[in-house]
Amino acid sequence: QLAESGGGSVQAGDSLRLSCQASRISGENFTRLRMGWFRQGPGKEREFVAAVNWSGRGTYYADSVKGRFTISRDNAKDTVYLVMNSLKPEDTAVYQCAADRSLYSNVAESYYQTASTYDYWGQGTQVTVSS
Repeated sequence: QLAESGGGSVQAGDSLRLSCQASRISGENFTRLRMGWFRQGPGKEREFVAAVNWSGRGTYYADSVKGRFTISRDNAKDTVYLVMNSLKPEDTAVYQCAADRSLYSNVAESYYQTASTYDYWGQGTQVTVSS
């Protein structure tokens, strides 16, 4: 229901843009879905990367990616993006897109960072960064 694309193998310092298309979620209005990106590296737990609120004006990032990654959304295209700059080998992971359909308002940043918040998940796209 969520389809990620844009992963690949790159060198350290390179950039990638991930996309997540949400148009296949039947019955949901994309503009009322909070969207997030999570990743799971080899031998690691899944971790929060970034999230964006309904309007796109509120964005949240893990400390490890602040200043390097940018999340955005295009509500006309039912798509959320993750631009990743200055990639490091430790960014190697499967990146998953997630969507939260709750209508809670004024949620805390921790809400976005919690995987159990999200109702829909994509299959993931592999990002490999070599040194």
